[in-house]
Amino acid sequence: MTRMHDPAGAPDAASGPRFQVAADGTWFRDLNGNGVLDPYEDPRLDAEARTEDLLARLSLTEKVGLMFQTVIEMGPDGELLEDSGVFAKSSTRRVVIDKQISAFNIHGIPSARAGARWNNNLQSLAERTPHGIPVTISTDPRHSFTENTGVAFTSGPFSQWPDMLGLAALNDTERVRRFSEIVRAEYRAVGIRLALHPQVDLPTEPRWGRQLQTFGFDTTQVAAFTRAYVQGLQGDQLSTTSVAATTKHFPGGGPQLDGEDPHFPYGREQVYPGGRFDEHLRPFIDAIDAGTAAIMPYYGMPVGLIRHGEEVEEVGFAYNRQILTGLLREELGYDGVILSDWELITDNHVGDRVLPARAWGVEHLTPVQRIAKLIDAGVDQFGGEECVEVLHEALETGLVTEARLDASVRRILLMKFQLGLFDDPFVDEDAAERTLGSGEHRAAGRRAQAQSVTVLTNSGQTLPLREGTRLFLDGVDPAEFGPAWTMASHPADADLAIVRVPAPWEPRDDLLLERGFHQGSLEFRPGLVVRLERIAQHCPMIIVVDLDRPGILTPFVGMAAAIVVCFGVSDNALVAALTGAEVPRGRLPIDIPRDMESVRRSAPDAPGVAHPLFHAGEGLQNFGRDGDRAR
Repeated sequence: MTRMHDPAGAPDAASGPRFQVAADGTWFRDLNGNGVLDPYEDPRLDAEARTEDLLARLSLTEKVGLMFQTVIEMGPDGELLEDSGVFAKSSTRRVVIDKQISAFNIHGIPSARAGARWNNNLQSLAERTPHGIPVTISTDPRHSFTENTGVAFTSGPFSQWPDMLGLAALNDTERVRRFSEIVRAEYRAVGIRLALHPQVDLPTEPRWGRQLQTFGFDTTQVAAFTRAYVQGLQGDQLSTTSVAATTKHFPGGGPQLDGEDPHFPYGREQVYPGGRFDEHLRPFIDAIDAGTAAIMPYYGMPVGLIRHGEEVEEVGFAYNRQILTGLLREELGYDGVILSDWELITDNHVGDRVLPARAWGVEHLTPVQRIAKLIDAGVDQFGGEECVEVLHEALETGLVTEARLDASVRRILLMKFQLGLFDDPFVDEDAAERTLGSGEHRAAGRRAQAQSVTVLTNSGQTLPLREGTRLFLDGVDPAEFGPAWTMASHPADADLAIVRVPAPWEPRDDLLLERGFHQGSLEFRPGLVVRLERIAQHCPMIIVVDLDRPGILTPFVGMAAAIVVCFGVSDNALVAALTGAEVPRGRLPIDIPRDMESVRRSAPDAPGVAHPLFHAGEGLQNFGRDGDRAR
C-alpha cells in the first residue's frame, strides 16, 4: 500500500521506525530520530513555518548539499546503484549520505514497478541523513519519441504522445492541459515530483536542434499552452498532489546564432538582431502568473543585447545578474527556485568523451569563481553537479556567505514541504503498474498522435487511402495495415508508394551528447532526392517527413502526390491518419523554409522566414475534399 499521510489519522500502512504517533494522536515522521514531534515534522503546520524551523537546524554541510541536483541512475529492478553508472558521477550512497544531496535527475526507468521500488529505496536511504530530508526526483520529458540523453527520453513504460510540436499542431489548449495532467499522474505514481519542463522557447531560428520539445514560435499561442501545461502539472497551486514544473529556458532559448545549440562551445551565442527579446520572454510571464515552481535559464550568452539603455553582460544567462536578479526577480517578481541548466561549473567526462562546462563568457574563471558568480546572479540550485567541495571553498574564502545560501535553501525546502515529501514520499508499486501507460492514457496518446499528423499537399485526392490499394512501403511497417491493403516489393508493381523519412541534419560525433542533436543544414541530401524521384516515376507517392526541424521540402513538391509531416507519431497512428480512421487535424506550428538562403537571411530572434514554402498555420483539414494545397 502507498503510505500517504492523512491529517485525520495514520498514514496508510504506516510502518518503519520513522513513522510515529504523538501524545495527541498526530501521526508524523520522526525524521531526526529524537522521539519528539519537532515543528518541521508537524503536518499540521504550514509549509513556511516548517521551512523556517528546519532551516535553523541545518548544518552548513546539509545546506550545501541542498544546493545541488545531479544525475542518478537506477538498477534494472529498482535497486540503488553502488557504482557510478554511465552518466552518474558517484554511487547513490555517496551522494545521499556523504554529500547530503537530496535532488536527483533520473535517467532510465525500465518499468513502472522498478521506478516505484527505486523511489522507495532512495527515500528510505534519505531517512538516514541527520534530518531525514526527503529526496526530490526530477526528469526530463519522457512521454514521446525523442531519445536524446540530457534533453528527453522515449516513453518506455509511460504513455506515448506526440512531441510538443505535435501538441502545438493540434492548437488545442485543453488537450495540452489534459496531457500534462496525465504526465502528472504517471510521474507521481513512481515518485517523480519535479518536471524539468515545459520547454517554452520560441524556435525562431529554423536550424535550432531543440525545437521538437517546444510549442512553436507564435508567442501568444505558446503563452496559452504554457499556462495550461503548468496548471495541469501543479494545479491551482503547488500542493501534495502536484508535480512541480520547471519552465525553461529563461529568457527564451530559440534565437541561437546559426541555429547552433549552446550545449556546445560553437553554439554559445544568442542574438537579437530583430529586436524581439520581449516576444521570447512572454511565455515565462504567463508561467510565473500560473505559479511555476521553478525556472531554468539556458546556457546561451546574449550578444549585443541592450535593455533599458544598458548593455547586458555577455555571459551565459545563469551567470547573468542583470537577467536573473534584475529581470526575473525584480522586474517580474518571481520568487520560486532558479535551477541552473546542467554542468555549468565542471567538465563532464563519460568514457573517452568530454563535454566542457557550459561556462560561456566565464571560461577563464575557476570552478570556485564560477559557483560564486552563479550564486551572485541569482541561481538557487546547480543542475548536473555534485561538486559540494567547490561551494564549501567558496564559503570558506568569503566569496559566498551563509546568509545568501539560506535564501536559496529556504526556497528549495519550501518546495519539498509544499509537495508533501516530508510527510510521505513513498509510492505504491501496484498502483504504479496500473497507472503508467494505462489503456486510457495510451489511447489518448495514440489519438493525439494521429490527429497531429499534418497534411500539406494532396493531389488528386490521394488521401485518405482507398481500400484495395496495392502499396509499396519504405520506412513504414506493413504490419500496421490490415487485410484491405496488399503490399508490393517494388514501386513498379504498386498503385501507390508511401515513404517515410526523417528531417535532414548534419551528423556530428566529437563532443559528449553531440550525436543526439540534429543541427546544421535543413536541405535533404541529393542521393535521397534522386531515390525518391525514381520511386515517383513508377507510381504516385506519399512522402511523410518527421519534422524535428523544418526540413526544406521544396524538392518534393513536384514529385509527391501528397506531402505529410509529423512531430512524433508511431507507424500505427500514422496509418490511422492516412486511412482516415482518425482524421488528421494538424496545422504547422512553424514555417517550412523554401531554401537555405532564406534561412540565412532571417533574423534568428524573429519568427518565420521570408517567402516560406509553407506558412505556420497551414494544414489541410478536409484532406479528401479541399484540393491540392493546405488551407
